[in-house]
Amino acid sequence: MIIGIFIVIGVLVVIVSIIAGIYNSLVVLRNRAKDQWAQIDVELKRRFDLIPNVVETVKGYAKHESDTLKGVIEARNKFNVASTPLQEMEASNQLNQAFRQLFALSESYPDLKADTNFLSLQKTLEDSENRITSARRFYNDTVLSLNNKIEMFPSNIFAKMFGFKKEAYFEATKEEREVPKVQF
Repeated sequence: MIIGIFIVIGVLVVIVSIIAGIYNSLVVLRNRAKDQWAQIDVELKRRFDLIPNVVETVKGYAKHESDTLKGVIEARNKFNVASTPLQEMEASNQLNQAFRQLFALSESYPDLKADTNFLSLQKTLEDSENRITSARRFYNDTVLSLNNKIEMFPSNIFAKMFGFKKEAYFEATKEEREVPKVQF
């Protein structure tokens, strides 16, 4: 009888330990995904803070190109009011498109292309874009791990029981997937 009680208690301890391990691993992955999103957010905000300097530098050279400058400012404002990661992803993609137009505009103005302030800002923005790309990659890797854990047996049972939800990937837009045209 006593041996039977110890066996039942042992089995219960093992089951509780397995459940606790699965739950804790889900929590770790969810928190890691949030942390990785925060890293992307830091880099997006860094880029966001550089935009007024770029716009002011370009304004001096391209006074009649107000549509392009307005597009950059509007994209920046959309990013500023984004409240969820999904909205920030969309705003970031719009900002990327606006920057492409802005830097394409700089090709029309040789003086702007040679301006040291503009070149410095462009280099800083390129650095920011590289950091954002790296942070997105880490975020997507973390989301993959979390989503796999949520979908795989037996952790999927406990994920559903404890209310864990899949996270969205940071994905490229249709325009970003197109092959860029290079003309000489």
